[in-house]
Amino acid sequence: MEINIVSATPHHLTGILQIVNDAILNTTAIYDYDARSYQDMETWLLDKLAAKWPVIVAEQNGVVLGYGSYGTFRFKEGFKYTVEHSVYVAEGQTGKGIGNLLLTELIAIAKQQGYHTMIGCIDADNAGSIAFHEKFGFINAGILRESGYKFGRWLDLQFMQLLLG
Repeated sequence: MEINIVSATPHHLTGILQIVNDAILNTTAIYDYDARSYQDMETWLLDKLAAKWPVIVAEQNGVVLGYGSYGTFRFKEGFKYTVEHSVYVAEGQTGKGIGNLLLTELIAIAKQQGYHTMIGCIDADNAGSIAFHEKFGFINAGILRESGYKFGRWLDLQFMQLLLG
């Protein structure tokens, strides 16, 4: 079965919400504690689209298998050519190339939009995500020690950087 990468619409929000909430409640991929509501995600999507940030989904037979997006890295004008991205794949769907499809598309869109640098912020213990990013040419750009706290422990945040030029 073919996996399609498409621009997200409100139709995809239920699938995106399931992926986000699984990551929040069960992993350190997102440093939030509480599950998000449908309204939270609807506002997130509408804000992204209004700002002309891409939100893409990987879907198969109408089922959302993963999603990706990017947006502002920092809110200073000098960072306007740098974006911070996110790619999430549904539980049970990893290892099938879905993340590859999503990140390949996000990188292509960022280049088309004239961005210079893409940043990933990854829990430093997430060896799988770090290796995934390295396959795309991302390099370790530094670690912020004990900068997050979740599940009763301090977490290190690793920055990974890809120059798009």
